[in-house]
Amino acid sequence: MKLTIVGTGYVGLVSGVCFSELGHEVVCIDKMEDKVAQLRSGKSPIYEPGLEELLQKNIQSGRLTFDTDLSASAPSSDVIMIAVGTPQAEDGSADMKYVHTVAKEIGQALPSTGQYVVVNKSTVPVGTADQVKEIIHNMNEDIDVAVCSVPEFLREGSAVKDTMNQIAS
Repeated sequence: MKLTIVGTGYVGLVSGVCFSELGHEVVCIDKMEDKVAQLRSGKSPIYEPGLEELLQKNIQSGRLTFDTDLSASAPSSDVIMIAVGTPQAEDGSADMKYVHTVAKEIGQALPSTGQYVVVNKSTVPVGTADQVKEIIHNMNEDIDVAVCSVPEFLREGSAVKDTMNQIAS
């Protein structure tokens, strides 16, 4: 399976590395060119036990790559995951601006032909899948897209182990 994961923070990077370890072809997208260069060199910007070793292994295997250009990988992906931050807004709710921005970029990146699956992997409130689908359709009303959510509950220090156990079971 081909996956594009937008966001290389804690959730996106751990998910991307673990999916590639399971044999999937993964492209992780981030707008920060320095971070992408660091990741391409096999260096993790975060510490998580076992992560850097799996990162290097899967880069070398060719299953894991990093890019700044969503439009280069999204159209050929089986699944596009949104794994960007949802910091707390002033009113205490989740600030959805990053998720909404990525949804717009997905709508611009995908051609009208084909069927697409978009997964919210960010911590998002109920109803976000409908919002993301609407934003994508506002960018390109002819896109056939299904949007769903897969919540993340990664524990720092055991995220690789937890993810591999969740995916494998």
